[in-house]
Amino acid sequence: MNKKVVVLGGGTGMSCLIRGLKKFPLDITTVVSVCDDGRSTGRLRNEFNIPAVGDIRQILVSLSETEPLVEKLLNYRFNTTSDLNGHTVGNLLLTASSNITGNMSDGIETLGHVLNLKGRVLPLTEDNVTLMAKMQDGSIIEGEHSITEYNGKIEQVYYKEEPIINEAVLNAIKEADLIILSMGSLYTSIIPNLICKDIINEIDKSKAKIVYTCNIMTQPGETDDYKVSDHIKTLNKYLGKRKIDVVIANNGKIDRKLARKYSNLEQKDPVVLDVKETKEENVKIISENLVIIENNLLRHDILKLGFHIFSLVL
Repeated sequence: MNKKVVVLGGGTGMSCLIRGLKKFPLDITTVVSVCDDGRSTGRLRNEFNIPAVGDIRQILVSLSETEPLVEKLLNYRFNTTSDLNGHTVGNLLLTASSNITGNMSDGIETLGHVLNLKGRVLPLTEDNVTLMAKMQDGSIIEGEHSITEYNGKIEQVYYKEEPIINEAVLNAIKEADLIILSMGSLYTSIIPNLICKDIINEIDKSKAKIVYTCNIMTQPGETDDYKVSDHIKTLNKYLGKRKIDVVIANNGKIDRKLARKYSNLEQKDPVVLDVKETKEENVKIISENLVIIENNLLRHDILKLGFHIFSLVL
């Protein structure tokens, strides 16, 4: 029987991780934060009062074993002068499926059968949640998109109203052999899964190792100047009695020219692996050159990442 892993996260970082993880004989459950409120997702949330669908769409695509054309179809974004402008086909399908079945979880499951998924996709909650942030300058910012856009350091994130956690999520954590905190937006994709008492209670009761797959680059407006140890300290602050056991971090060098491009155009810099400070957090470090270049873009080597995670449950 395959070992059970639960991945907590959302967005591009999580979808990247899943692409590698599904290559290994693992029972994968992904728990997706649903507080995105930008672009197509934000409009659908307002109109249909549903959790955010954009990150869920990305994870469905990553776990799917269907033809590449299906991925292009689900990610196709309309460019028109009508109300369809900006919407993706996948977001519309998820919204329709949720309306037909009566809730997001059943809607995902229904669509998942069509896509032949290599794992389960669970929304953290069925509630239409709003993420809030208290900034270091004292400002209170409402909404994930506004938090990311705000030019200031985040002190704390929390929900406007306490969400009801999906029972299937709590059961998945209870049964997990490994709990993974994915790379991705630290404050707006990963931590939104950890600001729920029920989630922390289940993690505290679990004997599974907690592993964090650290970002390669910083994210402007969220983790400017963060080293690996800063990511871990931040996550541990939101965790309960249990803390991160293992971190998988990049130790590969990034081409200077490409690094300058990221710094100048996107205000992103390489996340430095500060070994001494990271070890002080009582964390086992798995360091590896995880950098690959695809179409002149920095990416994680998803097979190496998947292998290291798989080795933790052998």
